[in-house]
Amino acid sequence: MIEIAPSILSADFARLAEEIEAVTRGGASMLHVDVMDGHFVPNITVGLPVVKAIARTTKLPIDTHLMIEEPGLYVERFIDAGASLVSVHVETEPHLHRTLTCIKERGAQAGVAINPATPLVEIEEALPYADFVLLMSVNPGFGGQKFIETSLDKLRRLRRMIDERRLKTRIEIDGGIDRENIARIAEAGAEIIVAGSAIYGEEDPAEAVRALRDAALQWT
Repeated sequence: MIEIAPSILSADFARLAEEIEAVTRGGASMLHVDVMDGHFVPNITVGLPVVKAIARTTKLPIDTHLMIEEPGLYVERFIDAGASLVSVHVETEPHLHRTLTCIKERGAQAGVAINPATPLVEIEEALPYADFVLLMSVNPGFGGQKFIETSLDKLRRLRRMIDERRLKTRIEIDGGIDRENIARIAEAGAEIIVAGSAIYGEEDPAEAVRALRDAALQWT
């Protein structure tokens, strides 16, 4: 099953409640929230107050992607704020087992995120403890970037790695995904598709969500 997770990084924050309502109407499965600290990535975005505000606005699960240093110090606070899924980067979290376990014990789904140039071997030991892997198909820090084509091969290898171990770990992918490439991405093994500009850059975000899902199913 392909799920579409609109990224609010590309939404109009002056109309955020309306933007959330539009993608909900379009059939979005969850909302993707990028949290950046200006240290791990070269940008600063939203934090706990915005996650709390979103949680009051929607019944959709909130998928919180922590692009921050020392994420283990903050995961519980984001769950308390309303996050249903929380992902932390292997590049910045040396205690993945502890942090992923903490997220799950607090009732949220635990994800490990990995940058384009980081080899999959870095997350191999963490896979049994993760509910999902967030595979970055752009370098994190900014929206609107072009999809890195070598991510497709990495996605296929990750799919094999999970299947060979008979794990239930799902694959989420984020970065440069649109109607032109989403079918290839779904075919390669992604299950949760994050999209920002391809949804909020369109005149009708609700229709954009529906169009992405339809395009993703073309490979079947």
